[in-house]
Amino acid sequence: MVGENMGVIQTIKNIFKRGVDGVNMSFAGKDIAKVTDHPKIGIDSREYDRIAENFKYYANLFPDVEYRTSFGHTQKREFKSLNVTKTASRRLASIIFNEKCKVTLNDIDEQKETSKELQTAIDFLDQTLYENNFYNLFELNLEKGIAAGGFAMRPYIDGDKIKISWIRADQFYPLRSNTNEVSECAIATKLVRTEGDTNYYYTLLEFHEWQNDKYVISNELYKSDNDSIVGKQVPLAIIYPDLAETVTLDGLKRPLFAYFRTPGANNKSLESPLGAGIVDNSKEILDTINTTHDQFAWEIQLGQRRVVVPAEFLKTDESHPPMFDTDQNVFAGVYGAENIGVKDITTPIRTIQYKDAISHLIKEFEVQVGLSVGSMNYADDGIKTATEIVSNNSMTYQTRSSYLTMVEKVINEMIHSIFELAGYKELFESGSPLFSINYDSYSVSVSFEDGLFVDRNQQLENDLKAVTAGVMPRKQFLIRNYNLNEEELAEWMEDLKNDAPEAGTDERRRQDALFDLGD
Repeated sequence: MVGENMGVIQTIKNIFKRGVDGVNMSFAGKDIAKVTDHPKIGIDSREYDRIAENFKYYANLFPDVEYRTSFGHTQKREFKSLNVTKTASRRLASIIFNEKCKVTLNDIDEQKETSKELQTAIDFLDQTLYENNFYNLFELNLEKGIAAGGFAMRPYIDGDKIKISWIRADQFYPLRSNTNEVSECAIATKLVRTEGDTNYYYTLLEFHEWQNDKYVISNELYKSDNDSIVGKQVPLAIIYPDLAETVTLDGLKRPLFAYFRTPGANNKSLESPLGAGIVDNSKEILDTINTTHDQFAWEIQLGQRRVVVPAEFLKTDESHPPMFDTDQNVFAGVYGAENIGVKDITTPIRTIQYKDAISHLIKEFEVQVGLSVGSMNYADDGIKTATEIVSNNSMTYQTRSSYLTMVEKVINEMIHSIFELAGYKELFESGSPLFSINYDSYSVSVSFEDGLFVDRNQQLENDLKAVTAGVMPRKQFLIRNYNLNEEELAEWMEDLKNDAPEAGTDERRRQDALFDLGD
């Protein structure tokens, strides 16, 4: 049983909890500028510069635009970008995973019926996922992971419950890994505390490592008065008085975390175990979309009506009060324009040109990120429906299939980590495991809500077999595979009757059997 080689309960409690009394206030620790400067972390710091840039695009954070006025003065204005990064990440996340998906357990021997023990495990898992709002939060974190290249999950104990911590791509640092698996990591958690008139920035580094087949979790705390620098190592008890510096767990078969990486190679760093987000290979087209949209928005702002009149027309005093609404800004007074009179100088807004340009650029972006062309575009009569976008072997379908492989893998790993943690009896005050099940006695099954994302040819073939076997109504076959409404179905059935071969022939008997055309 996992954890049987550990000491008694009180010993474990003492390992996990260390009070302020045990702190050496003359603590002398490391001083680092970036998390990647830590000697245990060997990954290229440029990977995290890339991730930080990805999150800027996702959050739509761009600097103001500098421009020169007609009088030669330099001014700044807000950059009016079009946040297609967020839109694409959200759309992909929603078609990959949503609250209709279902995670369950199966016996490792698929021929066996679900045992009582396994059903109890399923009930425990369902309750744990429900208490963690798993289905909603997974979709939310998947969205951010798609933009940045990945995310991680870590189960932990809270009282007598298993909770799940969600870790962004910029908080997760692999220690030992290959390009497919991450078996050791550091997790960075930051917080701000005001002391006097100064803000101090604390960074907790939680290391997960394997040492001599034992799983070691160690914690280090750093403090800085500069939010861009990790700072100097300080005692844990300053912020986390109950957190141990080191915990050693024996008997685990896998890490107590699970890392999701986006499918496909990371072409920005070929040896990196981190995934590449949708921003990484789309920055040029994203910049072009944002710049074009900004120009369009600025042209609309400048395109309001302007009427030039002689400056004298706008002069007023007590004897000559204004005879028009003084809040309007249509009229522009010009000196020396007495001979011009009143002239409309409003410039037309190039709506069609900008609309066509943005539409074309978005199509390029859709191809870059693996969405079917039209997924984010507007048709002439409004946004396209899923039926119009999704077809058999469409790009969206193929992209979704690639993501599902990685999603299923990370959920499988996370569920196994949950049961490993739940079975470690020494971690609970009762001295009994929260739940115990053999690691190799079950498999994890993830049922995805496919909706329209199905292989149409495969569905047609399977439904035809079901009709022939007599387990699917003929009318349902036509509705499912040809998207007919009741009126169209009636017309089809009537046409099939009229076009049917002569009664008594083999062809007629075949059609009668398939579509119930007989009287």
